[in-house]
Amino acid sequence: MSKPPLVLIVVQNLPLPGDRRVWLECQALRDAGYRVAAITPKGKDDPRYELHEGVHLYKYSPPRATSGFVSYVWEFVYCWLATFWLATSVIRRHGRPDVLQACNPPDTFWLLGLLLRPLGTKFVFDQHDLCPEVYESRFGRRGTPYRALLALERATYRSAHHVIATNESYKWVALTRGRLPEPRVTVVRTGPDTSVLRRREPHPALLRGHDYLVHFHGVMGPQDGVDIVLEVIREFILLGRTDTFFNVMGTGDEYPRLRKLVTEFDIDDYVFMPGRVSDDDLFGSMSTAVVGLCPDPPSPLNDLSTMNKTMEYMAFELPALAFDLKETRVSAGDSAEYVQPATPQAYAAALAKLIDDPARREEMARLGVQRARDRLDWRTQRPAYLSVYSGLIGPARKGSRSA
Repeated sequence: MSKPPLVLIVVQNLPLPGDRRVWLECQALRDAGYRVAAITPKGKDDPRYELHEGVHLYKYSPPRATSGFVSYVWEFVYCWLATFWLATSVIRRHGRPDVLQACNPPDTFWLLGLLLRPLGTKFVFDQHDLCPEVYESRFGRRGTPYRALLALERATYRSAHHVIATNESYKWVALTRGRLPEPRVTVVRTGPDTSVLRRREPHPALLRGHDYLVHFHGVMGPQDGVDIVLEVIREFILLGRTDTFFNVMGTGDEYPRLRKLVTEFDIDDYVFMPGRVSDDDLFGSMSTAVVGLCPDPPSPLNDLSTMNKTMEYMAFELPALAFDLKETRVSAGDSAEYVQPATPQAYAAALAKLIDDPARREEMARLGVQRARDRLDWRTQRPAYLSVYSGLIGPARKGSRSA
């Protein structure tokens, strides 16, 4: 019996299965009968290859953390070469892929798609970020690197057989800046799997003797606003509020600097900042907290981007406090409180008001979990995702071998 189509997914941001969106995509393809292989960076103690829940995972050792533009270029080159080498391993072991799905950043894997095209491989671009806007937000300028990133984005759009956009704003960029016809762009939102992401029993020990716990988790880059979280905590304490403890979870380029800021701001007694944590620790924190923080500041990138943590807060019945961003409103609706002006002082005042209003928090939690389950859940996004593949290569053949 013939083998079903093979999909090769490449992702650079996070090791699999830690990238929730990409792992849900892998599972959807697997369950639909496709063979799935993925190339990702290694996490700590990960093997270089494993068959994990029916998905072939090939992993390379990531480069050291980067801090400047030149080092980012080196990181992209290193990861591209490592991905190319592992792609040859996938081909030797499983045959040529029917589809290459590249998840950005960076916008460099279009070249791998072109190299595989003579083999009959089709290229799907799963756009997670607007890389030119990431650069502008991170470094506060445009210039030659910005124009180079626009050129890479255009090359990715033009070489893709199909583009998957995470929201309508990203679709609009693909249609306008990328000049793609609408039938070649499909919106697949990063919906939470609410069968897994759901509120559990609270852990009172996480309060550390305080009355309330406030939670943040996410990537800690210059554009992510985690420094604002720490400024908010300082301002919150200056309001005389010593009744609240803060979990600030995650890691990234800014983590060492941010950890030093905790001490500089004299807020060590109110902040737990452990870096990346297990799902059990993350879920326990969200199940105990009364508010989830979305500190992403207004910027060309953040206004158009869907923040995964916002929807995860909703799934955990956790009211969100955010700045007024276009796509955050699309995701959260009335389950979030939107702070204006976008200052730490206004944010701290809004946080104090929300903590002191349990009825408001309960209503926001109800609206959030209902919205997460009924409108944003991955099961509502899965059909659109699979339609891209059935349109490109047809459905997986039933009864075929999947090894």
